Amino acid sequence: MRTRHFVLFGAFAAFVLLAAVAVWRPSGLSTRVQPTAIERVLARATRRWAVPRDGRNATNPVSFSPEVWAESRAHFADHCATCHGNDGSGRTEMGQRFYPQVPDMRLEETQELTDGELYWIIENGVRLTGMPAWGPGGGADLDTWKLVHFIRRLKDLTPEQLGEMKALNPKSPEETREELDDQRFLAGESVEPASSGESHHH
Repeated sequence: MRTRHFVLFGAFAAFVLLAAVAVWRPSGLSTRVQPTAIERVLARATRRWAVPRDGRNATNPVSFSPEVWAESRAHFADHCATCHGNDGSGRTEMGQRFYPQVPDMRLEETQELTDGELYWIIENGVRLTGMPAWGPGGGADLDTWKLVHFIRRLKDLTPEQLGEMKALNPKSPEETREELDDQRFLAGESVEPASSGESHHH
C-alpha cells in the first residue's frame, strides 16, 4: 500500500511538473521539442517505480539458443522495428516523433534494466509514452521472453542479420504498391506513374 501511495504521489508530481512546463515554455506541451533534464529523470524514475517487485525480479525461463536468436530477430523485425529500428537505435521516422523519443536500447539506460523489467515493459507498456502493451499479459509469454534475449544482444547483430530483418519489416501501402508496379512492369504490363499530388503524410 505504501508503494502504491508513493507511485501515485510521483504521478501527481509529474502532472504538476508538466503543467508548469506547459505554462512556462513557449512551446507548451508540443512533442517537437526535446524533453528537459528534469523530465528525463522523472520519466526514468517513473518507469522504475511502475514495475512491481515480482516483475523486476523475474528470471527468463527461455534458454538462449541459435533458434531463439533467429525467432526473436524475426519477431522484432515484424512487430517492433517500425518504432525501434532493426538495430534497436530508435532512429526511425516514428521513433523520433514520440515524446520522449524512442530510446537507443543498446545503451546503458536500457541494458541496466533487469530481464524482468524488460519483460514487464514489453507486456504492459509504459503510460504517458508511445510504448503500448504487447502480448497476452502475465509472466509466461515465451515470445516476449525471447525478445528480452534479443534486446540483450543488439550489439551482436551482423550486417547480414540486419539485412534479413529489413526484408521482414512491415511495408507501407506506398511500398507495397511500388513493388506491385515493379512486378507488373517486368511482366510487360503498362504502369501509370503515381500522381504527383499524392501526400506522404500520415
